Formats: sequence, C-alpha cells, structure tokens
Amino acid sequence: MIDIKVPTVGESISEVTLLQWLKKDGEYVDRDEVIAELESEKATFEVNAEKAGVLKTLAKEGDTLKIGDLLASIDETAAKPSKPEAVSKKPEEKEKAAKVSSNGSDGKPAAASAPVVIFDEDIKATPVASAIIADKKVDIKSVTPSGYHGKILKDDVLAALSSPGKKAFAGTELFSRNVRTEKMTNLRKTISRRLVEAKNTTAMLTTFNEVDMSRIMEIRNKYKDKFKEIHGVGLGFMSFFAKACAIALAEWPSVNAYMDGEQLIYHDYADISIAVSTPRGLTVPVIRNVESLGMADIEKKVVELATKARDSKLTTEELTGGTFTITNGGVFGSLMSTPIINIPQSAILGMHKIEERPMAVNGQVVIKPMMYLALSYDHRIIDGRESVSFLVRVKELLENPEQLLIGKDPVKTLLEL
Repeated sequence: MIDIKVPTVGESISEVTLLQWLKKDGEYVDRDEVIAELESEKATFEVNAEKAGVLKTLAKEGDTLKIGDLLASIDETAAKPSKPEAVSKKPEEKEKAAKVSSNGSDGKPAAASAPVVIFDEDIKATPVASAIIADKKVDIKSVTPSGYHGKILKDDVLAALSSPGKKAFAGTELFSRNVRTEKMTNLRKTISRRLVEAKNTTAMLTTFNEVDMSRIMEIRNKYKDKFKEIHGVGLGFMSFFAKACAIALAEWPSVNAYMDGEQLIYHDYADISIAVSTPRGLTVPVIRNVESLGMADIEKKVVELATKARDSKLTTEELTGGTFTITNGGVFGSLMSTPIINIPQSAILGMHKIEERPMAVNGQVVIKPMMYLALSYDHRIIDGRESVSFLVRVKELLENPEQLLIGKDPVKTLLEL
C-alpha cells in the first residue's frame, strides 16, 4: 500500500484545500495519472499517482489539509482490470449498424444534431432554446441562463415567456428568499487578506489621466490580420500598455521599487503582473522582463498566462515576483476606478473602457476614443511629481506608439534634440 500525502508547494504555504477528486474511490489508476486537484493560497495544482493500483481516497472534497497530511493510498498489488474484448460483428450486422447510425432507430433519416447556437461571443443557447427564441422573438436580455458556462436552456426561455418583465436569479423561482452559504476558498482568503493589508500598510493615493487611443486603434485595424498571420496571436491593447509601462518604469525607478523595512529595493528590469479574473477569484501572473520582449512575445505570454489562470494551471513561480501591476477593468465596462496596490509592489496601473467623447482639438470639438487611466501608488516611496510624471509618460507613449520602438521621439532623436 502506497500513501499519497499532500506535497510541499511553497515555503510559506502550510495548508491546501482539496478541490476535487479526478479519480473515484476504488478506481484503478495508472502511474503518474492525475488523481486530485488541490488549491493553495496562491495557485491550483494537481496530484499524481506515484504507483499504479486501486485508489483509496482518505479525504473529502472541500477539506482543508496540512502539508504532509494523508490524502489517499494506492493498493499497488491489485491487478489491473482487463478490458472486455469487442465482439466482432458479422458483415450484415455491421451494415445494419451503419444504417441505424446514419438514420434514426426506425430506419428513417435522423435529424441533424444541431450545434449550440451562438447569438454573440458571450451568449449561447441549446438548439431547442434558440428555436423558441427565434419563433417567439424573445429578448435575450430577459432570459436568465442556468446551463453550464451560462448556456441558455429551454426552461430558461419558457420561464422568460411566462413572466415577461420579471427576472429571477439563475436556478431559482420568482419571489425566492433562498440564502446560500459557501466556504471561502484559500485563494479568496488570500485575496481578502492581501487587499486589507494593502489598505492598512501603505500610504495609497491615486492619480488620474486620460489617453487618446486613436493611434493605437488605427495601428491595430491596419496590421491586426498581418500580425496574426505572422505571429499566430492577436494584437491586443495589453502589449502597448505593457511596453509603455516598461519604458516609463525605467525612467521613474521608484515606481518600480519595493520597500523592505528601512531599505528601498530598486529593479533594473520590468516584471509586470497582469490581473486576470477567473471563476475562483483574481490572480496576477507575471510577465518577466517585459522591457526585453517584443510585442508578439508579450501578446503570446498574455494569452498563455490567461489560459493557465482560467484552467487553474498557474504555478507559484508564475504568480510571484512582479515589480508592477496592470489591471484592466475596461473589459467589464468600468469607466473609472481606484485600483488597490498589489503588495509588496509600490504601484498599479488601472485601464478602463474606451469611450468616444467630445474633445477640444485646436479650438475645434472632435470626437475621440478616450480611456481614463488610474495610477494607485504608495506615497511612502513615490512622490507626487514622480507618479504624475510616470502616468504622463505612459500617456505620451500610448498616443505616439512609434516612440515605443526606442523610447524617444524619432524626429527629436534624428535632430539630436
């Protein structure tokens, strides 16, 4: 019998939560097969079977376990169950099976299995639900989806039709008074603790500015297809912002510094944390040495880390060591906010949604795609002049993307000004 214990996942981590068993009690598992998923205060990780055999689970999903606690055991002496051999069919049976397969059970042509109907990139519905929506001309906004990943089911549409103008919470009836209790995950506990710590231990202040996104949007529209064709990844806004911040951090090093007791630790590199929202909470994976990466490299890393975050595959190393953070509330429709510092860092940049607004340009009112930027910073380390100058520099680089190439105005560089 082989004991499977909770592995050590980090120096500062003493306990984890068992999220789910991927193999059932009494099930035969192969060596190195993933049997369970655990969550620490920083990341989610998998546990593999050390030997092949029959699994005996000793902990329940949702249990909080200490490092070294017994998680399960494997009976390595158990014989691997043999798979039942497939009985070969006679030629006439194969022909009949093929006919039934391509037609209905009664020999009639089977109705095509309609795929999930997509109304837009965020709204999905089953074929039956979409048929009712199309026939009854139901307003999608009046339907509360209850299916997996927000899929609209038939009953959701019928509920909307039976109570027009009235909307219940997902999975409940009208006038419900239900109250649900859920245990906080380790990740949510850590988020809570760190946010309160940031508010209580830093002299946090926020400065604002706005940026004209016209040039970046023009570049994206002009080169996005070619960029994706060559690099295999989309050209988003994050690479522009990350590159602009890396240049500005080099010019204003205190924004890229830590406070450690009575010492300030400066960094001659830009490891930028990118805030990613996941179903289990907010995570901030780190892109290393942004100053040394190209635009395509940054975009590829953003996609890689965001995918890992959603799939709970981020490692502890990928979540630690950032020197500055960028968070984008604009993807959720935020117009303006005051982001909280990701300690021990000293500053965080908040992006927001792009909105067309009337702007005065050379005495004329012009409609421009504008974005508000917010820089929250620790006033103990960063003075007002430095914070404002940093944000103004980021604005300048974003409004003149050609400067991202060398960090300077090309014309002034040419003229040696």
